[in-house]
Amino acid sequence: MTSKGAGGLVIRLVQPDEYQMAGRLVLDAYRTLGDEGDEFYEAELQDIGGRIRESDVLVAELEGQLVGCVTLVDGLKPLSEVEDPDAATIRMLGVASEARGRGIGDALTRECIDRARAAGRKRVRLDTRTSLASAQRLYERLGFERDPEHDWSPAPGIELLAFTLELSPGENSEAS
Repeated sequence: MTSKGAGGLVIRLVQPDEYQMAGRLVLDAYRTLGDEGDEFYEAELQDIGGRIRESDVLVAELEGQLVGCVTLVDGLKPLSEVEDPDAATIRMLGVASEARGRGIGDALTRECIDRARAAGRKRVRLDTRTSLASAQRLYERLGFERDPEHDWSPAPGIELLAFTLELSPGENSEAS
């Protein structure tokens, strides 16, 4: 499934020859958040080939360039982070710094919601840093609600806020 958005933005599955580029894009996006220095997590962010075995890794392409990447975990798998077999989980969303503010994170998130709904999931889960107010506003605008019971800290100084979107069968995120 490929999704075309406004302004020529295309959301699609990552191709094998793009794994390295997509991994670098996500790593660079996270480094702008101050995550630099955690070698284990940096390796995980770059490991598109590892994630693609259990998840969908989607990219946003604009004018022939990759400008965003996200991982969608369908159901209960190691990358899910929450034991909820009825959920899909959005992970490792990154947008190239030069492309921010152009709706790319919104388009990637909507595509994840649509894919989760098509797979019959009852909800979509995600975590975001406490410092990312713009991401929190995006998720709330798309209908996600705070899920404080699942807030957590993966490392000292990094606090993550959990969000959940309950899905209605047959509803499309374009209506949001």
